Amino acid sequence: MNSAASSFFRMLRFLAGMVALLSLGSGLIAQVAAPAKTTARKSITYSIRSSDKLGVSVFDEDLTRTSRVDSKGTLNLPLVGEVRVTGLTVNQAERAIENAYREGRFLRTPQVTVTIEDYAPREVTIGGQIKIPARYPLPLESPMSLLELVGKAGGFTDTAKGTAVRVTRIQADGSTSTKNYDVESILRGKKDARAEDSSLTLEPDDIIYVPERVI
Repeated sequence: MNSAASSFFRMLRFLAGMVALLSLGSGLIAQVAAPAKTTARKSITYSIRSSDKLGVSVFDEDLTRTSRVDSKGTLNLPLVGEVRVTGLTVNQAERAIENAYREGRFLRTPQVTVTIEDYAPREVTIGGQIKIPARYPLPLESPMSLLELVGKAGGFTDTAKGTAVRVTRIQADGSTSTKNYDVESILRGKKDARAEDSSLTLEPDDIIYVPERVI
């Protein structure tokens, strides 16, 4: 074999080796990257509420269940019974359910996935001396302030006492609390207005009442 042919075959062997190394490297990169792809999860900050419809599945176990959160804020699950989930994020609910199966000694290392199949109605009610009294939906993607709600409802009537807007809220234990907020001072740009009054973030089932001004 002449030197030219020998050089040609050496070049072929070199190229074949490079292709093999590149293939091996890409395989290793894929193996390293794969776990990050499968374990990455979107951050969910939504707090679960009563009447939300949740899907609960347990990895490698026949314990899948889809049901609505009851009025007590719990899910009734196979083996463990009631697990409280209201006020929790999806991730927190997963951990709570895993703990229930683990602490009950039903499963050693449960892996739970929770999905929200359907959201409970998220509405607030505003009435009294407001131009468009009604129930208004709260957006899921962003909070709604008291000032924004007043704007959506058309603003105050001429006889409204906007300095004492009453907000009644249901607490976690089922009790109610009522507070007055001065929205009118913000609308009028008064220096002594309290910004926290108009920026109050509304929660589902809040009841807002605008009283009439005594003339």
